[in-house]
Amino acid sequence: MADQQEASVTLPSEPASVATARRFVAEVLGGWGLDDATETADAIRIIVSELATNAVLHTLGQSPTFTVGLRLDREEQLYIGVTDSHPRLPRRLPAAVQQDNGRGMVIVRVLAAEAGGRLTVTPIREGGKTVRISLPWTPAPPTDR
Repeated sequence: MADQQEASVTLPSEPASVATARRFVAEVLGGWGLDDATETADAIRIIVSELATNAVLHTLGQSPTFTVGLRLDREEQLYIGVTDSHPRLPRRLPAAVQQDNGRGMVIVRVLAAEAGGRLTVTPIREGGKTVRISLPWTPAPPTDR
């Protein structure tokens, strides 16, 4: 396998793109050897859903697209990033008991930490930002067939 593998997709900032982003990530990571039935795969699906949803809902129509990027370095570290062109950085919203939103970044941060990873937010030169998760790579163990 190469020292580094990368894949990305740019999608319109609309609700239907969240499911497309999830499917894209699952297909790529499956091709790289991640078993779709693992807890790590479940966590990644939730993380991608939350980050893509944020890119759609919280850019207030000012980012017509968002990009989901994946990078696997030396089969040791996985990076998942969602980039949009809205300059406002994500922030924790007050999450009252009766609210259905405001917890996404908390969920992402907890899931990343539980998997041994971390969350970073990086402004990009063009005026937007990338919200990136880094995780230790845990591919499926070889099977005897």
